[in-house]
Amino acid sequence: MFHKKPYLIAEISANHNGYLKNAKKLISLAKKNGADAVKLQTYTPDTMTLNFRSKYFRINKGLWKDYYLWDLYKKGHTPWNWHKELFKFAKKNKIEIFSTPFDETAVDFLEQLKCPFYKVSSFEMTDLPLIKKIASTKKPMIISTGMSTLKEIKLTIDTAKKYGAKKITLLYCVSNYPSNIDDFNLNNIKILKKKFKCDVGLSDHSKDNIIAGIAVSLGATVFEKHIALPKQKKGLDLEFSLRGKEINQYRKLLDNSFK
Repeated sequence: MFHKKPYLIAEISANHNGYLKNAKKLISLAKKNGADAVKLQTYTPDTMTLNFRSKYFRINKGLWKDYYLWDLYKKGHTPWNWHKELFKFAKKNKIEIFSTPFDETAVDFLEQLKCPFYKVSSFEMTDLPLIKKIASTKKPMIISTGMSTLKEIKLTIDTAKKYGAKKITLLYCVSNYPSNIDDFNLNNIKILKKKFKCDVGLSDHSKDNIIAGIAVSLGATVFEKHIALPKQKKGLDLEFSLRGKEINQYRKLLDNSFK
């Protein structure tokens, strides 16, 4: 699944802005600029939240302040009827494609598309029924660990192994969007490697590439970074995304830091 050099995952997320043609452009951009894989997110608004207009369902601060959760997920989701075409497009362009399922129905759907491996988001890491479902495919799993304790991570890994997972990669992650440099404690990469004896990487929501360079020196081997089109001016994730040739600069930084 992964190679000796750092493995770069280009996260499309919501930066397609609701247009299939943009999603394809992002896949082509990732391939052209040295990414090893592109990643989708597979959910619908109703599998994520309830369509309520109350203060309990409204975001109060941060990048998505004043969005109701339903509206945010509706705007940001990748329609399921795009997936088959995007998987074909990525295969044609010779770049790996996979996804983050947010519930068990999404895993069933992605299995029909022969998704080669799966990512578990930080917010779903303690969703043990989802972990069991993904693990039962016996395909490699990448698990983000933002907001989780070591005890929670151990329970997730033990559950995944029990239900069939053979290859698990953990991603150190700070679940702030974007993340500031002082939010990071990159020594956690070494702690995760030592405690769980598996590949460890970085889910990088920072705006400064220095974080990735340091992470490589600490043993990180898998990197996930959101991407956007070169002249893109709008996008839910744009503030912490690599645009255009910045993807290639990030790729070179990873490789140079690895030498």
